[in-house]
Amino acid sequence: MAEMLFYQRPVPLNRGEHKDLRLKPVPGAKFAAKVHSIPLTGVEFPLAARDLPVLFAGPSADKAGPIALLGLREDENLFVDADGMWASDVYIPAFVRRYPFVLAEKPPGQPGDDFAVFLDEAFEGFSQTEGERLFKEDGTDNEILTHAVNFLGEFQSHVGRTQWFMEQLRKHDLLEPQSIRLDKKDGGEGLNLNGLFIVSEERLRKLDAATAETFLKEGVFGWIYAHLVSLANIDRVTRRLSEREAAEAAGTPAA
Repeated sequence: MAEMLFYQRPVPLNRGEHKDLRLKPVPGAKFAAKVHSIPLTGVEFPLAARDLPVLFAGPSADKAGPIALLGLREDENLFVDADGMWASDVYIPAFVRRYPFVLAEKPPGQPGDDFAVFLDEAFEGFSQTEGERLFKEDGTDNEILTHAVNFLGEFQSHVGRTQWFMEQLRKHDLLEPQSIRLDKKDGGEGLNLNGLFIVSEERLRKLDAATAETFLKEGVFGWIYAHLVSLANIDRVTRRLSEREAAEAAGTPAA
């Protein structure tokens, strides 16, 4: 499941079992070092588009969802260095910022809401002795947990809006396949990324007036054009790969 990407041991947050759990600051994003793409919500497109390619990925247009492209090789995030630090002044997707917490569907048959707060027990920032407690002595949420849960709620609402956005793209057949082919200058084996989609500008121009008015009113055009502008950042990712390959050849840490 995409929502559990890079979560190693996700378990439901439990006031009894986790009553003494603490969270200490851990700089960096080592947990995201091996993901070459991250799901995005539509509201993030304008911010992400400054630094990252925003594309749609999936086995077909009907199942594609928005992602930020972070790398061109499997299990490699070109925006996280050897020390686990995210590249400075580069947008960090909300999907990453919500870690180590996540809203996930409850197992069938459990009472209450469909979603529950989970945490990754494998996260190195959790401790029984260091950091800020998740729960107060009386069992109520501490400020750090309240903030995290509120962020999860906001994120989930943006997910719902993004799903509606994707429905519009599919309804009007606006997605077209887009492969990324990178040839090596030294004649080595190139890279070919498939399963990617972009919005067709030609089809976009052919929308009927009523649909165009709805798109304008609902902010759909803003998200679409942020996506289209962001495609220039594919060159940026390519340069980062070249720099990392040069570092690997020289035996130096990845930048």
